[in-house]
Amino acid sequence: MSKIHVTELVLRDGHQSLIATRMRTEDMLPIASKLDEIGFWSLEAWGGATFDACVRFLKEDPWERLRSLRKALPNTPINMLLRGQNLLGYRHYSDDVVHAFVKQAADTGVDVFRIFDAMNDIRNLKTAIEAVKNVKKHAIGTLSFTTSPVHDIDYFVNMAKELEGLGCDSIGVKDMAGLLTPTLAGDLVKALKAAVSVPVHMHSHATSGLASMVMLKSVENGVDIIDTCNSSFSEGASHPTTESLVAALKGTEYDTGLDLGKLQEITAYFKEVRKKYWQFESEFTGVDTRVLVNQVPGGMISNLSNQLKEQGALNRMDEVLAEIPRVRQDLGYPPLVTPTSQIVGTQAVLNVLTGGRYKSITNEVKNYLLGQYGKAPAAVNAEVRKQAVGDAEVITCRPADLLQPELARLQSEAERFANNEQDVLTYAMFPDIGQTFLQERNAGSLTPEPLLSKDAVTQQTAAARYAPNEFNITLHGETYHIKLTGSGHAGEERKPYYVKVDGISEEVFVETLSEMEVSGGANNGSAGGKKKASVAASGRPRPSHPGCVTTAMPGTIVTVKVNVGDKVNAGDGVLVIEAMKMENEIQASKSGTVVAIHVAKGDSVTPDETLIEIQPE
Repeated sequence: MSKIHVTELVLRDGHQSLIATRMRTEDMLPIASKLDEIGFWSLEAWGGATFDACVRFLKEDPWERLRSLRKALPNTPINMLLRGQNLLGYRHYSDDVVHAFVKQAADTGVDVFRIFDAMNDIRNLKTAIEAVKNVKKHAIGTLSFTTSPVHDIDYFVNMAKELEGLGCDSIGVKDMAGLLTPTLAGDLVKALKAAVSVPVHMHSHATSGLASMVMLKSVENGVDIIDTCNSSFSEGASHPTTESLVAALKGTEYDTGLDLGKLQEITAYFKEVRKKYWQFESEFTGVDTRVLVNQVPGGMISNLSNQLKEQGALNRMDEVLAEIPRVRQDLGYPPLVTPTSQIVGTQAVLNVLTGGRYKSITNEVKNYLLGQYGKAPAAVNAEVRKQAVGDAEVITCRPADLLQPELARLQSEAERFANNEQDVLTYAMFPDIGQTFLQERNAGSLTPEPLLSKDAVTQQTAAARYAPNEFNITLHGETYHIKLTGSGHAGEERKPYYVKVDGISEEVFVETLSEMEVSGGANNGSAGGKKKASVAASGRPRPSHPGCVTTAMPGTIVTVKVNVGDKVNAGDGVLVIEAMKMENEIQASKSGTVVAIHVAKGDSVTPDETLIEIQPE
């Protein structure tokens, strides 16, 4: 047995799992030279959710991040996580886009591509593997590990053989939720080593508290490469600790050869860096054995808790975690990894927050049930499918076979704001936020989300500690129960407050009086003294009749599908909103005529406000 090789995850999966993927490039580069000296088999530093987070939150060009890291890490291969035909987005892309993206990534600095598919559908992996081999880089054919009535060792061994046959340079086990037990891991690795001739990687999140034992048993049964994370961002929803495993294997036949002292210098640096991101820390990123049931992956849990917190619904996390396995069973037991983790997780949130299972169904769940993400591992719930897509035909081919080449179209669409092919690919991954990002970059107006000062927030909290956070208000003769659940930080010109109004989560903005724009008599009632309709904080009317169309959760308007005067039937799609990175079609509440539209593309919306009004027939 040769020494064990190590892939270090601190620059990607570590902070994705523990601080919602918020680490900035400026905090990676100062330590890059020390990371480069260690002798890791590779450094995972790109892909996964980092591309999305760069564009959406950090306002950094992800390609520039990769370029900078490549320059700063001349001696260490850079590893990326690639979602097969989904690349780094949430849909399947045509083959020409897959080839273009892989080539750009390779040319810019990626040496190793860890390629997986959320459905474990080999058809969705073929083109990405072929693209990686075309640019002469290392392709890790990855098994998305999960447990279910249809997933067993034979299932994964057969998949590994197929991936080796496609030319993969190694086989990776991606245990994204930490479901492997030590014994099962040993048996799986032993079976894989007997079945394939290429090296085998082990990647396991520590959420269940088992990952270090999983790594040791994997090593003892022949694994070649283990994925670990520096202790500054390890354990819990992240990964087993690099330093600990290096120490455990030192002096044995599996010795990694890595210097523990040098690793601890890196630890000291990142421990200080992590303090900057305290606002993204989550109470749900420690050891949680419930993952053995709900299977929520490490990279999702911190984002899920953050999104629920933004909606004032963090107290319902336990309900969501209990609902996730039920949704997963309804959808035929897909492994929970991007994008299926978001698909299942968002639907579970909707099932909890809307007060009824599948009362509102996301577009992504509908597309999943139509076969547009690939073949489900097991039979789906026929009743849920009927409710979601009716009698629509389910495709059985590779989803990308239905796509026409689209790179030329994307280039044309992005011509006004894209400076090169990398910009076009950014737009391709996330059309709306990608376009906004590129336009703001070109205008020099990019503004990252703020990193809050803990001292300032502490002082603000102390100053207001005797202020009430729960009270009743009466407006136009109607009494509302208000509970303050959070607020923005001091110094903002428009300060957000997160409140619950009669149990419904709202976000309101408060400005000083001198800065408010006052329109003539906007909310003063009519000349005849007739009471105006109740309005939400946004100024939109609250629902007042059955034809009012609302949203189940806060989000952003993506598409308005109707115009005033249109005739619609109950159940027709009238709006599409993005919530929790998933698109959700909002349907007409009644049959009738559209008489008012209170939103436009890009608007932020919340529950309990009217988005569209329909005059019922």
